[in-house]
Amino acid sequence: MAFKNVRLGIAPIGWTNDDMPDLGGENTFEQCVSEMALAGFTGCEVGNKYPADRAALKEALGLRGLTVCNRWFSSFLLEKPFAEVAAEFEAQLDFLAFLGARVIGASEQSGSVQGTGKPVFDEKPVMDGAQWARLCDGLNRLGEIAVKKGMKLTFHHHMGTVVQTEEEIDRLMENTDPALVHLLFDSGHLSFAGIDPVQVLQKHARRVAHVHLKDMRPTIVARVKAERLSFLEGVRLGAFTVPGDGCVDFAPLFEVLDGAHYEGWLVVEAEQDPAKANPFAYALKARKYIRETAGI
Repeated sequence: MAFKNVRLGIAPIGWTNDDMPDLGGENTFEQCVSEMALAGFTGCEVGNKYPADRAALKEALGLRGLTVCNRWFSSFLLEKPFAEVAAEFEAQLDFLAFLGARVIGASEQSGSVQGTGKPVFDEKPVMDGAQWARLCDGLNRLGEIAVKKGMKLTFHHHMGTVVQTEEEIDRLMENTDPALVHLLFDSGHLSFAGIDPVQVLQKHARRVAHVHLKDMRPTIVARVKAERLSFLEGVRLGAFTVPGDGCVDFAPLFEVLDGAHYEGWLVVEAEQDPAKANPFAYALKARKYIRETAGI
């Protein structure tokens, strides 16, 4: 493959979990970012153990040859006044821009069950027409703010949220401005939802501005569905893993991205219980697999 201007990052969620802080509570920020660098990654996303002081964070990452490439942003466009969401969004853009990032990953959390004990397959929120219009308009407006700061808004489809299914992803892409709203493509969340990630990527590759490489263990997801478990219970059981360790075939995904001349970050993101899945060992496993499969 001829990947150009593509860089590899990894998310800290394998070391410490933002939604369930007890997972990896024993792991320090210094251990996390040092092991990221040792495993051969040059970028990372932001986790709950990271210093709040952006200058201190930039210095600590720079010592290890790392840079921040993205940060999760919880938008509540369906619940909060737009001005309130926009202020929070702009503050995060400024934080990320200082650290060298050029994208921000937004996920609409209005009505989300991803962080609750509710069954993720049975109680996912569904929007009506008015809510769809409000969300898409709000995202376009946030996208305008991002563009003015030299940034890109990427939308993260996610289990348990209003944009989880293929139809919902398609509708979001169709009803937002391609110049303002981009897609954060996540192979793991699509696979968890029972969606072919290659099919989705083939449709929307030109809109993708950030990529999460996440693998999945199908036996765990089958149990989540059969036993009506929550998303977080699925994570604790080991639904996700790093590329090359689950059922997702990444070779065709890399081919589609390469064919679309994707430029940006490929980020390994695999939330697991670090007491069961040593994060450094899994980071090394992911890096080896990507090198062998994508040639980068």
